Order: sequence, then C-alpha cells, then structure tokens
Amino acid sequence: MEHIKTLIIGSGPAGYTAAIYAGRADLKPVLYAGLQPGGQLTTTTIVENFPGYPNGVDGNQMMMDMREQAERFGTEMRDGSITHIDFENRPYRVEDEDGKAFTTDTIIIATGATAKYLGLEDEEKYKGQGVSACATCDGFFYRKRTVAVVGGGDTACEEALYLASLAKKVYMIVRKPFLRAAEIMQQRVKEKENIEILFETNTTGLFGDNGVEGAHLVRHLGEPNEEAFDIAIDGFFLAIGHKPNTELFKGHIDLDEQGFIKVVPGTTTTNLPGIFAAGDVADPVYRQGVVAAGSGAKAAIEADRYLQKL
Repeated sequence: MEHIKTLIIGSGPAGYTAAIYAGRADLKPVLYAGLQPGGQLTTTTIVENFPGYPNGVDGNQMMMDMREQAERFGTEMRDGSITHIDFENRPYRVEDEDGKAFTTDTIIIATGATAKYLGLEDEEKYKGQGVSACATCDGFFYRKRTVAVVGGGDTACEEALYLASLAKKVYMIVRKPFLRAAEIMQQRVKEKENIEILFETNTTGLFGDNGVEGAHLVRHLGEPNEEAFDIAIDGFFLAIGHKPNTELFKGHIDLDEQGFIKVVPGTTTTNLPGIFAAGDVADPVYRQGVVAAGSGAKAAIEADRYLQKL
C-alpha cells in the first residue's frame, strides 16, 4: 500500500501554503484539491488585500500561482476528495473517492468553510458580480455606493459597520423583528446614520443587467399585511454565517459548537497526534486569505517537527 509522509486535504491559501512549506521540508506532500480547487477565493474577482499584489490580483490567478509554487517544491496534486480516514490506528489509513487507499504519518486539514446563502437562484447568477459573503474582502469595491447586508447577528452588524465606513448607504435586511447581536453592536448599528435596518424583511430575488442593481424584498412575509418592494443597491452581502467543512472529521477530531476544528491555542495542533488544521476550517473569527496562508505555513512546520520527533 502506498505510504505518504504528509497528506494535505483541501486547497486554497491554507492548503497551498502548507504544501509549499511541506515540499521545501522534503515531506513529499500529496494534496487533494477537493470539490472547489483554490477554495473560496476562486469565487471572487479581484483580491486587493493580499500582500505582494499592489495592483490587486484575480482570485483564480492567485490560487493558480500558489498551486504552481507548491508543485515546484515537489507537491503531488490530486483531484477529488478524501472520503474515509481510519483515525484509530497509526499510520492513518485513508481512502479517496475513487477507492484508492494509502497510509500517512501526518494530515493537514485545510478543507475551509462554506458561506451560508439564502438559496436564491439569483445569488449564484450574480456571484462575483455584486453578491459576496465577505465584506472585508470586497467592501473596498463599494466605496460611495449603496449596499445591503443580510443578517441580524454580531457578524452582520460588524459587516454593516465596516461597509458603512466605505459605502454611501447600507441596508440591513433582517428577517426577525429584532437584532440578535450583542447590545453594544445593536447600539452602534442603530446610531450609524447611513445604516437603515429593514426588520421583518425577506429577500426574494435580485435584479440587474450588469451585475446587481437592486433587490426584491417582502416585508411581513406570509402575513395579512405582506408588502413587496424593491431597493436599489450595488452590492449584496450575506452575513448569515459560515459552515465549516468538517463532516469527515466528526466524532474523531474535537469541534466547537459551530463545527470548527479546535486547535491548541497558538498552534494548528488538533486532539489527534500528527493531525493539524489550517485555514477557515479552524477559524471562526478572521476568515481571511492571508490568515489562512499563515496558518498553513504553521501546520507544515508543525508536521515537520512532529515527523522529526518520530
């Protein structure tokens, strides 16, 4: 049976950076790219907040550059996903979606997290053309423009406040008649002059010929006083949470209440020996490409040190 020193599950900034470092350490890493090679950054257009690109860079291009760099240092790239891991025995026995089985001494999990969407067809239609799940990533493109944020929790309030510092006007579309955020966050949002909260409001669709130009909304959905109306917007931001891609690891690797992988603070170490977690799959707070890349480097360094101790 094939034996691998270091298996990296998932691509994106965390997986590819881990591969670069692991390759340079002669760990002969094998990386499974997963269902979305390149991760969430491939769904955006221009990335302007990643160091080293003063004029910005296309998200797909940046991921291709990282992949090429990882291959230069000996990473073997494989398409597809890992479907089974025997966590009980070491070396860990792993199986991919084609039924290929192998063993590995170390695993770096970089499967990321998936933004939650409303499920509207228009969200897919306008993805990268006005629809975003990351205000910090894309808010810069909406300076002096009008945007909407969907959600009523802490994250939604944080996104709305961030966007309010850039945009001309920010609508908050809140399904409930109240905000779920902490009191101090609610107060900040309500005191911000260019934020308008639309309570008890649902989004039913988006429209626009050249990207998002507006949203179809319904207030008091399903009630006798139901009211349909439209708002003109240039950007539509989802802030209803992220779902970490951790189904494969449940029951074996310690997860928090939201399903993110728990790591020893300051490290990428999980509760299982030789298994490390990097990027958004273990980060419910920052969810930034540069942070994911940094944690990928840490994971590879820790994997190398673990192997040296063996």
